[in-house]
Amino acid sequence: MMNISKRLAGAFFILVYMIVAPSLSNAQGAPKSFADLSEKLLPAVVNVYTTQNIRVDRGGRGNGYNFPPGSPFEDFFKRFQNPDQEDDGSENSRPRMQQRRSLGSGFIIDKEGIIVTNNHVIDDADEISVKLHDGREFTAELIGRDDKVDLAVLKIDVDEDLPFVTFGDDRKSRVGDWVLAIGEPFGLGGTVTAGIISARNRDIQSGPYDQYIQTDASINRGNSGGPMFNMNGEVIGINTIIYSQTGGNIGIGFAIPSTQAKVIIDQLREFGRTKRGRIGVRIGPVSKEIAESLGMDEAVGAIVSTVEDDSPSSKAGVQFGDIIVEFDGTKIKEVRDLTTKVANTKIGSTVNMVVLRKGKRITLKITVDELDEGTTVKDEAAKKDAKEEMESVLGLSLTNLDDKAREELEIQDNIDGVLITSIDYDSGREGLRSLRRGDVIVEVTQQEVKTVEDVKKQIEEQRDAGRTAVLLSIYRSGQYAHIPVKLDKPE
Repeated sequence: MMNISKRLAGAFFILVYMIVAPSLSNAQGAPKSFADLSEKLLPAVVNVYTTQNIRVDRGGRGNGYNFPPGSPFEDFFKRFQNPDQEDDGSENSRPRMQQRRSLGSGFIIDKEGIIVTNNHVIDDADEISVKLHDGREFTAELIGRDDKVDLAVLKIDVDEDLPFVTFGDDRKSRVGDWVLAIGEPFGLGGTVTAGIISARNRDIQSGPYDQYIQTDASINRGNSGGPMFNMNGEVIGINTIIYSQTGGNIGIGFAIPSTQAKVIIDQLREFGRTKRGRIGVRIGPVSKEIAESLGMDEAVGAIVSTVEDDSPSSKAGVQFGDIIVEFDGTKIKEVRDLTTKVANTKIGSTVNMVVLRKGKRITLKITVDELDEGTTVKDEAAKKDAKEEMESVLGLSLTNLDDKAREELEIQDNIDGVLITSIDYDSGREGLRSLRRGDVIVEVTQQEVKTVEDVKKQIEEQRDAGRTAVLLSIYRSGQYAHIPVKLDKPE
């Protein structure tokens, strides 16, 4: 009896091993060394560094932009970072030129010198330079950039073929697979780190199309824009963000997946901007409560809250309250699934979209339109012009209130005034701490102002009258306030 039991136990072990062993054999084992792979890939990884010319007050540190990541004001005010400062005649306020430098990484994807990096590495740069692995340096041309997914494509002119790397399919990689991250942290030069894929499809609320690969490979400042490789030496991600309260690596880094990046990179190379799809609806998540109230088996899809007039959705017959559960053959489990799928759909194509309406599944034909949001190289000139129009008064960077600002900051049409885009809190000027970016100056000492010139004129009149302070009447989020600001900085 004992022998039979032992035999049965042995047979069971063999059966279990036969079932489990094949799945384990498909997993990537840790290599004995990364040396051969690193040696092959390093020459295609570059250092990207930029120079930005700014004007700052003497004794001041310029107008930094201090909104926390994810703030609704972040994107808007980034357009006005480091504006010109006004010379009010005093020694301390006379502006001086200062160069701001930033460091990042990139990688060559074409033998003719096409380079991929992060948009935030080159954003607002007056000059972009690239240093190759062999030490040679080149001035780079910006081909195109996309701030929604944080990608940029550069070009350097070379006389010979350059080493380059190719993209792989990140969807074939699994959590637990080994990866290499190569970059230029802190400008030290080519640096290789290894780790595993910790998670996939991470939404960290950094943008509308988040689907990051998470890794524990060491990524630090300066690694941004560098490649993440699989063990075949293919790029499966672009290192972009680290999660850290100290600014250093704690084993949580995020990379843009290659399948998402490649679509954007191809468009930037061809058009100089991204071309994303649009169907003209505002949508929200389907909660458990919504699903239960509608008799749905599970909380999936995206519920329509607004259908834009004369949009693809209105023409297709989409209605308020519809729940979109499928788009072009892809099941929609959450809002992000739909936004990503629509964005990547070819402009002008007509696809099937399935909605739930009053308990019935309805299939609609919808033609995808283009979302007007891309940034072209031509936009850079306009961006610089906007900076030149910026003026600094009393430590406040000001700009005239235009339609774009009204829309982005939701400022009512009946509010006239001048927009505060940044504040030099370090100046020590009394009163500034009570002001905020986004405030609209509507009066200066009870005199209406509609332009920056109006503000400057009123301030000069107060100075000429021997006043030591001015009263700024500001509009903020539907409320008005009166804030006195000293005319002169403390000694």
